[in-house]
Amino acid sequence: MTPIDLLTTCDVGGCSAKLPAAGLARALEGLTATPHPNLLVGTETHDDAGVFRISDEVALIQTTDFFTPVCSDPYEFGQIAAANALSDVYAMGGEVLTTMNIVGFPATVPLEVLRTMLQGGIDKVKEAGGVMLGGHTIVDDVPKYGLAVTGTVHPERIITNAAAMPGDVLLLTKPLGAGVIMAGHRIGEVEEAPCRKVLESMKQLNRAAVPVMQQHHVRCATDITGFGLAGHAVKMASASGVTLKINIEALPVFPGTYKLLEMGCIPGACFRNREFTDPETAYPETISYEQKMLLNDAQTSGGLLICCKPDVAETMRAQLHAAGYPETAVVGEVVQESGYGLVIG
Repeated sequence: MTPIDLLTTCDVGGCSAKLPAAGLARALEGLTATPHPNLLVGTETHDDAGVFRISDEVALIQTTDFFTPVCSDPYEFGQIAAANALSDVYAMGGEVLTTMNIVGFPATVPLEVLRTMLQGGIDKVKEAGGVMLGGHTIVDDVPKYGLAVTGTVHPERIITNAAAMPGDVLLLTKPLGAGVIMAGHRIGEVEEAPCRKVLESMKQLNRAAVPVMQQHHVRCATDITGFGLAGHAVKMASASGVTLKINIEALPVFPGTYKLLEMGCIPGACFRNREFTDPETAYPETISYEQKMLLNDAQTSGGLLICCKPDVAETMRAQLHAAGYPETAVVGEVVQESGYGLVIG
């Protein structure tokens, strides 16, 4: 294959390429899904996917996600973009059924690069137990790749971002700092080993967390992607009518993240996310600037933020460790609505 570094084709990649949450909220204001008795999850709560009941036993989960390159290698980019899109189904408690490719590709880049990128996506869909049906491509100056995904879930076992209850404990399954580490890699400040750790995390499916959540009757979760932990926590709090309290010291963090933040290696998405989250977040006086930026760092194919009952929190944490998420941590709790969506302690 003709060598190519995909990072040379774009200025911003992965979920950092999302539109700013604050502006997006304004643009979507007043737009609602078509009313239907079988529409179980629509657009009102800004959840990870839509859910439509097709029988008493089966509901369809539908989502789509795509973005610009987050890494240099086309095959790994395909894997990460696919894992990120598939994650929405897992956040809703479902299993992947079918997928379709979404591609924008430059006319100046050899098509063998496209083939390699698509193979990465296909292999990740196979790992998920899904079936690739095809897709659609257009010519675009900057490569873009992702999936439209259909999954299934029992209508009574849907997990949403709108079911957090006071007293719930918060679990986070993957470390934070992926956006910062990849930005540091772009400017030559991150060596291969820490970069590789982030890449492997982004390629990891959230699939193995689903049976653990379903076993313990979890009904509220979300995956942490482009709006950062703070942004997705604020959305969960708003949808559920509660406040989330997060312990900044309990958060799992990729090694080297704080060092890069202290150097000033701060992706632009951090500032855009803070515009959205700051009005809804109560910070302690002792929190550092770098910690605020970590909370707002855009993650690509990040972990799940899970609400569970206190009596199963440690059991779930141990099971999630055993399922392949060894950095899963108890990071906070859900409390009565306090005037803020998110309180940092």
